[in-house]
Amino acid sequence: MVRFSAVPEASWRAAVARSSGAALGLGAAVGAVCLLVGLALGGSVGPAFACLGVVLPGLLLQDAWRFAFFAAGTGKKAFVNDLVWGAALVPAMVVAARVGSVAAFVLAWGGSAAVAAGYGWLQSGIRPRVARARGWLHEQRDLGFRYLVENSSLSGAGQLRAYGLGAIAGVGAVGAVRGAELLQGPFLALLMGLSSSPSPRRRGCCGAPDRLGRFCLLLGGGQAAAALLWGAALLLLPDRLGELVLGDVWHSASELIVPATLSVAGAGLGTGAAAGLRALGAARRSLRAQLFASVCYAGGGLGGAALAGTVGSAWGVAAATVGSSAVWWLHLRAGRREHHVNPIPEVRTS
Repeated sequence: MVRFSAVPEASWRAAVARSSGAALGLGAAVGAVCLLVGLALGGSVGPAFACLGVVLPGLLLQDAWRFAFFAAGTGKKAFVNDLVWGAALVPAMVVAARVGSVAAFVLAWGGSAAVAAGYGWLQSGIRPRVARARGWLHEQRDLGFRYLVENSSLSGAGQLRAYGLGAIAGVGAVGAVRGAELLQGPFLALLMGLSSSPSPRRRGCCGAPDRLGRFCLLLGGGQAAAALLWGAALLLLPDRLGELVLGDVWHSASELIVPATLSVAGAGLGTGAAAGLRALGAARRSLRAQLFASVCYAGGGLGGAALAGTVGSAWGVAAATVGSSAVWWLHLRAGRREHHVNPIPEVRTS
């Protein structure tokens, strides 16, 4: 997505062969570890880990096809591939429900992804080159490690906030926050899709700072505005319908709709700047911005919980997210200036 979204088809195909091979190889390597862990654990958890090890290569390969299609500007193929996964998942989940075990559901989830991964192979006509995976990872190590740390810090901050909130305000507080997040669920799914598919480089924005800035502002501002509209709609949701969706959690979760909406709006605004930094290949700057955002997220959530319980935690996270969004945009501004002085080196074509 960063280096091969606006290149000749031959370069794209060579990159896809290596990147999909890396996904398949890593999935097999990590899957083997999961399989061994599952066999060692036994009990009810062990089989689930073992099944995860079996399906992990297919899961990662399917994801690799999706991003490859987005990079080529053929989002329709990514959409069709996900539809194939969904179509295969329905009967698989029915069978898993009859079995009634965690392992069965893991196999249903991963097995249907493997079907979509096979279909992606047919869509692209490109054979994954597992033997060239090591070279691919070596060439992309300047981006890969930073993106790994960036995404790990994001998920780690969320887990830290959840554990800390439970320790400070009780498990019920975690349930209320989770309920508020579920209310934002449909929009968050849209947000994830919007943040993963746009490619400013393919749209020719990367070499034109003004166009890149407008594109990112439109992307982030549009998501923020849509989040605010979604939150306003949630505020008008009747209690009866809210209780139908969340049950007893509705009353505590409804008190968090406003700060939760502001959090999502801030995150949406920040994703516009993040897309610009990825288009510039400014992984160092995006890492700094994400680390700052993760620290603020955890600090705001836990500090707010210590001061005012569940509601305080929600407002702390909202303030942290909105503030972090400003930091993302400052880094994008600096990254655009740096790119103008020192453009990204040409991508490798073999």
